[in-house]
Parts: sequence; C-alpha cells; structure tokens
Amino acid sequence: MKCRLRVALAFVPGADETLPLPVYQTAGAAGADVCANFDAADRAQGVTLIPGARALIPTGLRLAVPQGFEVQVRARSGLAMRHGIALVNAPGTIDSDYRGPLGVLVVNLGQEAFTVTHGMRIAQLVVAPVVQAGFALGDLDDTARGGGGFGSTGLASDRGAS
Repeated sequence: MKCRLRVALAFVPGADETLPLPVYQTAGAAGADVCANFDAADRAQGVTLIPGARALIPTGLRLAVPQGFEVQVRARSGLAMRHGIALVNAPGTIDSDYRGPLGVLVVNLGQEAFTVTHGMRIAQLVVAPVVQAGFALGDLDDTARGGGGFGSTGLASDRGAS
C-alpha cells in the first residue's frame, strides 16, 4: 500500500523494539493496530484488569503527527465484543504538537478479569484531518430540531403518525 502521509515514530527508552510498529491489517483498514509494549519489569505479567478497572497501557512509542492532522486512538472491536475492553476516552486524540509517550487508556466493562499481555494488539490508530474553527458569540439560526437533546431526533415525525 502506498502511503500519502508520514507519521514519524520513535521508541521510548526501555521499549521492546522487536514488536511491530502500527500496521494496517488489510488494504481497506482505516485503523492501524498498535501493540501493548510494557517495560522490562512488566513484560512477563502484563496488566490484569478486574471488571470496572482501568489502566494506562503503554505502546512504547512516541509520534510526530503532521500539523493539520490528529491521530485518533480507538478501541478494537474484537476486544470490545469478546471481553468488554473499551477505551475510557474513546476516541482519544493525539495532537500534532504532542511528543510524549503514546498510552492507551483502557477499561474492562466485561464480567471477568482480563489480562493485557505484552505485544497484544490493544487499540487502533486512525489518522484524520483537523479543522480548527473560530468560536464567537452571535445569533443562532433556528432548525427543525431546535433545542431537542438526547434521543430527540425523529420524535417530531413520530408525533404525526397514528
């Protein structure tokens, strides 16, 4: 696959440099899988999350995201479906000016303890363009939805149905 955009990577000190870099698993994949990369002290046991627990899982990487883009950190659907492993701040955002370690903030929403092991594909990275808007006070236009909040879409058309 020919890539049009380059995201530079660097390993953090102590990372296992034999693990794969983020990689797209198929030609049509939007997200590149990233692995858990524990330091030497935690490699053997990984991190076990009891139901409801959360942890910051290291990837052993730092990124240089091009200006005008972000990297979104998203959950892997298989881990979510089979084990209830989700991201606390889904999706997480890596800004173009951040150069610190990339961690994945996971939570166990499942019914059983789950162990994140060294080298496990723990999340996926999606590169996306960023538009910065100007925010200013002003008059707001009216819409059919108006101020309807959570669960309000479609209710106006349902009211007229018998």
